Amino acid sequence: MSDQLLTIEATRLDAGHVRLRLTGDLDYDTSPELTAAAADLRGDDEVLIDLAGVSICDSSGLSALLVVQRRARVIHLTGVSPQLQRMLDRTGLAELLAVDQDDLRATG
Repeated sequence: MSDQLLTIEATRLDAGHVRLRLTGDLDYDTSPELTAAAADLRGDDEVLIDLAGVSICDSSGLSALLVVQRRARVIHLTGVSPQLQRMLDRTGLAELLAVDQDDLRATG
């Protein structure tokens, strides 16, 4: 089991816009929580995923991000750490998932 639990704060900002603020580890043990949160999304939602509070993201976490991406119209990732950015670049997911380069983790 993960040492640090994942918390997900879901906020519907307005019609068609949802923010998911994640805090903790997004890994094998906790990624099902993000997948479950994706079930509440509508296909026309634009989702902002704030990852500033995520300390670890492994391949299971990347897979969960893809589940969210498939459920929503578009997703934007903010607060992406340099380590996660390298994973996204190496896997080719940076091209699929919109990463906001101007919103750095430090602004969290």
